[in-house]
Amino acid sequence: MQNLRWVLNLLFVSSLLVHTSSQTICTSQDRAALLAFKSSIIKDTTGVLSSWVGKDCCNGEWEGVQCNPSTGRVTNLVLRNSLNEPTLYMKGTLSPSLGNLGSLQVLFISGTKFISGSIPNSFSKLTSLTQLVLDDNSLQGNVPSCLGHLPFLEILSLAGNHFSGVVPASLGSLRSLSVMMLARNSLSGPIPVTFKNLVKLQTLDLSYNLLSGPIPEYIGQFQELTTLGLSSNRFSGGLPVSVYSLGKLQDMSLERNDLTGPLSDRISNLKSLSSLDLSSNKFNGHIPSSITRMQNLWSLNLSRNHFSDPLPIVVSRGFPSLLSVDLSYNNLNLGAVPSWIREKRLTAINLAGCKLRGAFPKLTRPHDVTSLDFSDNFLTGDVSAFLANMTSLQRVKLSKNQLRLDLSKLKLPEGVSSVDLSSNLVTGSLSSLLNVKTSRFLEEIHLTNNQISGRIPDFAESLNLKVLNIGSNKISGQIPSSISNLVELVRLDISRNHITGIIPQGLGQLEQLNWLDLSINALTGRIPDSLLNIKAMRHVSFRANRLCGVIPQGRPLNIFPAAAYLHNLCLCGKPLPPCRKTMK
Repeated sequence: MQNLRWVLNLLFVSSLLVHTSSQTICTSQDRAALLAFKSSIIKDTTGVLSSWVGKDCCNGEWEGVQCNPSTGRVTNLVLRNSLNEPTLYMKGTLSPSLGNLGSLQVLFISGTKFISGSIPNSFSKLTSLTQLVLDDNSLQGNVPSCLGHLPFLEILSLAGNHFSGVVPASLGSLRSLSVMMLARNSLSGPIPVTFKNLVKLQTLDLSYNLLSGPIPEYIGQFQELTTLGLSSNRFSGGLPVSVYSLGKLQDMSLERNDLTGPLSDRISNLKSLSSLDLSSNKFNGHIPSSITRMQNLWSLNLSRNHFSDPLPIVVSRGFPSLLSVDLSYNNLNLGAVPSWIREKRLTAINLAGCKLRGAFPKLTRPHDVTSLDFSDNFLTGDVSAFLANMTSLQRVKLSKNQLRLDLSKLKLPEGVSSVDLSSNLVTGSLSSLLNVKTSRFLEEIHLTNNQISGRIPDFAESLNLKVLNIGSNKISGQIPSSISNLVELVRLDISRNHITGIIPQGLGQLEQLNWLDLSINALTGRIPDSLLNIKAMRHVSFRANRLCGVIPQGRPLNIFPAAAYLHNLCLCGKPLPPCRKTMK
């Protein structure tokens, strides 16, 4: 689905290749409609609507408004904002007056975040509309049936709102539609039978909803379809045979549903397919050998299904374009990494839970790998030399194996952002991994349940750590005051170690922190009041230490369950029993 935004932008830009200078002043009807919309917006931090002043809405100074220069009628209303700018938004509703813009061809109100309420029924009067894009707002209620009365509509995007109810059957009347995006809502029920009329569709994205029932057989009639996104719904049944006739399909995302049955050998008919994601379903049987003949496939994700051995034999010309493969958590008993995976020029290899055994496999092209997941297997031996050779590595997950590794011998490639060696036989000190030479790219460290010893090192200001999981080890000493330098930290787990001393006040400067686990150590003193500064906190545990004194009385610390504070020396105050007067 990554290309959908690009597709919309391209189609939108092409619609703006018109002369925007005005020779005719805008009509009073259109001006009144725009000002009524402006009045329905109670807050606009983007500042766009502040440009809507004066009598002529077609003079080029009303931001987001384009007109037909010969008629003075508004043809395009485009108000777009980036989701990456949280302080820029509009708050209000969609005024029914927008339905009076009778010559409107493009209505693009996207990313305003807080425009709420329903889509007015008056939108059915916008019969010249070719593009209706209202994504990433807070619109709610049902998708109105009246949208099916827009005969020239080519693009409909209502993604990223709070729409509920069934998808209206009337949308099947939009025979000119090439793009339909209703993703990231709470729509339910089946895909309407009337959608069989939408034979011009190139993009269909219904992902992240509550849709159910089978994927309709008529979907094979969409011969122009290039993108099919049905992920994160409740679709069931098998993959219809007609899907295999979609010769122009490039991206098919069906992950996180309840789809069942085997894959057909006809899958090789999808000659244009470049990305296939069927993960987290209930597909079974063997992976068809014909899949290896798909010339353009570069990303294949079949993880978390019930596929079984044997894997298809891959000849030298098989999977010629493949860059990323994920076969994790199926009913595969691979034993060793297949030779075609070891020898291909892959950038992402994911074989978690595939019953790999023995020494860490040697890859023919380790320098190409950027993401590697061999977790939850039975691999043994030392991996430090292998990791050092993976010079392009960014993410590595080797947890739940039997790997031996001394941190003093570990040299991570410069670009690594996440390393997970949890539940192995890792020894040594954290100072070998976290020091002044640590890469600024490193964001996540997962070393839980190993045999790491020594102290927690000082943290340099240059670190950009977001996750530090080092629980269930043999780490001693105190929490350094330099913990305050980890201003990006979201998760900190140092539970089940031998940590002593006090909880430093500087911990309260980590305002992004939402998970803090200091349980089962030997910490003393009080819980510092500075932790009340961390408003994002969703989980804490101070359990089983030697802490004493009143629990800071304020949100969020005093609303966590009592279990988060039990088995300490003398903690008191909500949620525990009140303190004695001598304790305050």
